[in-house]
Amino acid sequence: METQRIEKTYSHYAGVYDLVFDRILQPGRRESVAILRPEAGERVLEIGIGTGLSIPYYPTHCNITGIDLSAPMLREAEKKRDLQVPLHDLDLVQMDAGRLEFPDGTFHCILASYVLSTVPDARTVLDEMVRVARPGARVVIVNHFRSSFAPMAGCERLLRPLSWMLGFRLDLPLEVVSGHPGLEVTRILRTNVLGLWKLVEARVVPHNGHP
Repeated sequence: METQRIEKTYSHYAGVYDLVFDRILQPGRRESVAILRPEAGERVLEIGIGTGLSIPYYPTHCNITGIDLSAPMLREAEKKRDLQVPLHDLDLVQMDAGRLEFPDGTFHCILASYVLSTVPDARTVLDEMVRVARPGARVVIVNHFRSSFAPMAGCERLLRPLSWMLGFRLDLPLEVVSGHPGLEVTRILRTNVLGLWKLVEARVVPHNGHP
């Protein structure tokens, strides 16, 4: 099963993830939390919190729930959480991003950094994000998307089988996010080394008659 394979892959990465990806991907994490702007009393969901590299950027005045598929990754995140002074109001839960175990309309803000390319079905994850968000909730997604430069896009498609073996796909189209009916994209920025990743700011479209 794909989900089990992904969990096993990232569990193997847990001990070395920070060493490999900290400096490369940290600007996107820092910028995404700053753009998310959690306010006092708001409930924040971070999908794919991994080893918790984003934790230091969160304010202490909001409630944060971080989920990840990998228990070893979450154990690394727990270490970072417990070192924060003052302590953050942060719950860490092992959970499948495609099957979120939260009621509808739970969260005011949702962050998904570097996760859409690692899941079997990005659309299902987006559906779940919209479901558990309050109408009008703020959403920030950081991800590498398929290049708009045709030769590069062709290379990404060719390399997809290899990259998927390593735990991610290179050719996820941006339209998966920008075309989702539950999201209104308000801004797209480039981030990280050479701007090869995109930071997508969006809001959840009001639904079920809510304003």
